[in-house]
Amino acid sequence: MKRFFSVEDVENVDVLVEEALQLKQNPLSKNDLGKGKTLGLVFLNSSLRTRMSTQKAAQNLGLNTIVLNANQEAWSWEFEDGAIMNNTTVEHIKDAANVLSQYCDIIGIRCFAGLTNKEEDTSEKVYSLFEKFATVPVISLESATLHPLQSLADCITIKENLPVNKKPKVVLSWAPHIKPLPHAVGNSFTQWMNQSDYDFVITHPEGLELDTQFTQGASIEHYQEKALENADFVYLKNWSSFRDYGKMPIVENDWMLTPEKLLTTNNAKIMHCLPVRRNVEVSDALLDSENALIYQQANNRTYAAQIVLQKILESNEKA
Repeated sequence: MKRFFSVEDVENVDVLVEEALQLKQNPLSKNDLGKGKTLGLVFLNSSLRTRMSTQKAAQNLGLNTIVLNANQEAWSWEFEDGAIMNNTTVEHIKDAANVLSQYCDIIGIRCFAGLTNKEEDTSEKVYSLFEKFATVPVISLESATLHPLQSLADCITIKENLPVNKKPKVVLSWAPHIKPLPHAVGNSFTQWMNQSDYDFVITHPEGLELDTQFTQGASIEHYQEKALENADFVYLKNWSSFRDYGKMPIVENDWMLTPEKLLTTNNAKIMHCLPVRRNVEVSDALLDSENALIYQQANNRTYAAQIVLQKILESNEKA
């Protein structure tokens, strides 16, 4: 593995998930693999689970870590090629990425969607420019369109909770929120589910479709109640409109998940990437129930990051 941006960088999802589960049994089995090497974690946006789990994963492999909160601790970056930098930006991304590559053997970068310029976000302008000018492997800690480390952790969690002798039904349900959110988690989860042998359904109000380049091949149902029937896993996540980019259309029906809505499911497990707006997206009664997998998902973020870092380190050893 030379990079990690999306599911397309994975040869076989099932194999990678199994390897992560094996690693989870003995996370320190390769704690010398990263000896003498450094992982740089560059955050242009806030983070709790991604930051902590990736640092722990690196530590398990013997990697040194350097964390840079780029928006607060670094010079402001310029992204336009040929820019005359006589305004507020101080350092060009080509210089920042190249210099960071001198200090790090692997770099992870987190750069959310701005939700104002659809073309810039969908083209992954920030991530692609950083990767272009970096001279070491780059992994996504969440980009404008995708969050692959979260999706890998989600796949690990589902695998650990599969129903016996049954192909599971997994539902990704849009959830209410107080502000517009990016599409990265929904897009990414859809990508990974489409590569898995599950009965996968996306449910959301009309007007809140995700980008079809990610949802192609998935079943889509606009009636949440119908989508939830016989579900084994329900993944809650808000996202804003893709068609009317970054906006929040009025949704008349109640989409918050409650225990009553699970009566038609197979006692479904509840998933959310966190942070979660309790009693807005999903009720306390579900989040605090035995069916909630939210903390297991968070724990599995370490092993998702660790197997990816391990693969990249092993690829570099062979190069």
